[in-house]
Amino acid sequence: MDRTSAFESALKLIPDKSALLVVDMQRAFLDPGEVMEVPAARDIVPQIQFLLALFRGHGLPVVYTEFTYAETLPLLIGHLHPEHRRAPAGVPPGFGRPSSSCLLGEANVHVVPELVPRPDELVMTKHYYDGFNGTPLDHALRARGMTHLVLTGTMTDICVLATVVGGMNREYRMTVVEDATRAPLAPRFSTRRST
Repeated sequence: MDRTSAFESALKLIPDKSALLVVDMQRAFLDPGEVMEVPAARDIVPQIQFLLALFRGHGLPVVYTEFTYAETLPLLIGHLHPEHRRAPAGVPPGFGRPSSSCLLGEANVHVVPELVPRPDELVMTKHYYDGFNGTPLDHALRARGMTHLVLTGTMTDICVLATVVGGMNREYRMTVVEDATRAPLAPRFSTRRST
């Protein structure tokens, strides 16, 4: 068997063993004006709505992740991305500054209203980029007999990617839906030089 055939055979979707995973489609990333806004992520909402209807219509599991930073868990992510730390009163938020983005207790931590989870659907609060790391996601999927995951969402280059790797490391067959994932368009870092 050649490599292409091996991949197609091993990764082929099995509908009744597949769950939909919606990664971090949170207000902190989709609402206009948010410090960590990914404007292109708003464009994929209709594709995700279509997939939600498809999976729900067939009685297949739908799972959401919400990246959440908690001040009681001062993890490395909060040092690398200060935007997640609480914005001080009277200090304007901004990229590279504490801005309460995805901060526990803030409204922007939740999934956007257009994609709101149903009461019987799982929402995994995660404190790392990988949706499996430190969450019961693996156990919840195995309890439902799932072996394949279809991934949608934002921060494709960070959270979706980390979750794909986490899933593959646990032997899940991962399918990333290209037109239902989005990353920031350009890196946000300073190019200033001292003279």
